[in-house]
Amino acid sequence: MEHRDSQRWFLFAVVLAVGGLLYVLSPILTPFVVSAFLAYLGDPLVDRLETLGLKRALAVTLVFLLILLLLLGLGLVLVPLLEDQISTLFAKMPGYIEWVRGSLVPWVQGKLGVESELQLVAKLQGLLAEHWDEAGGIASGILASVSRSGLTLLGWLANLVLIPVLTFYLLRDWDDIIADIHALLPRNIEPVVSGLARESDEMLGAFLRGQLTVMLALAVMYSAGLAFVGLDLALLIGMFAGLVSFVPYLGLILGILISAVAAVLQFQGWEQLPWVALV
Repeated sequence: MEHRDSQRWFLFAVVLAVGGLLYVLSPILTPFVVSAFLAYLGDPLVDRLETLGLKRALAVTLVFLLILLLLLGLGLVLVPLLEDQISTLFAKMPGYIEWVRGSLVPWVQGKLGVESELQLVAKLQGLLAEHWDEAGGIASGILASVSRSGLTLLGWLANLVLIPVLTFYLLRDWDDIIADIHALLPRNIEPVVSGLARESDEMLGAFLRGQLTVMLALAVMYSAGLAFVGLDLALLIGMFAGLVSFVPYLGLILGILISAVAAVLQFQGWEQLPWVALV
């Protein structure tokens, strides 16, 4: 019993030490993790190009350029658009707050007879309205410092030279790395471990590629639909709802709630809510 307890404490100490070490080294390890993730996603396409007769180096170069162009394209298009929508939100928020305080709160008071709670809400709205310009200035300053040149994401990527370099070489040597790991396995357990690793790889790869495809498709559908309805923050809400859709129903619920609130504030009424719900 004492031997088992000592083993458990030893394993706990090892896990704690490894976790602490990973936490301390996380700034250093992050580029390697990102690069390994990109290489893992791109390796099946490289293998497919190899089966078509391309050499490994050429296939890796094509896939690497495709990944880089996709990331650059998304950044160059999305970052300025999202920044513009955030600026629009801060610019229009005082008007939204004023409409809530002057129209929505009296309407709710008249319909439901609720006064004390709404008076507190009105006071909070008044305080928020008073300090919103200051908060908006701080937020705008943060946004400006984070993405001072939103149209030139290439400059940001230039500071992360390590990720593209690591991704390229991991893509090039991925099969060799897997073969080297395979060669390190003891021969008596090699068939079982290889079979389990192969099944895990197939399931994990299919899940990641499928989940990313679903998230992208939902983000495009939500953004396009809400833009068609006329919502100013369509891209911001659609992207957010699509990205959090990896949690079942979370993207749907948050998307409906946030877009409904945005529609009521923007159009100052309930007329657009059925269209939002339809999207």
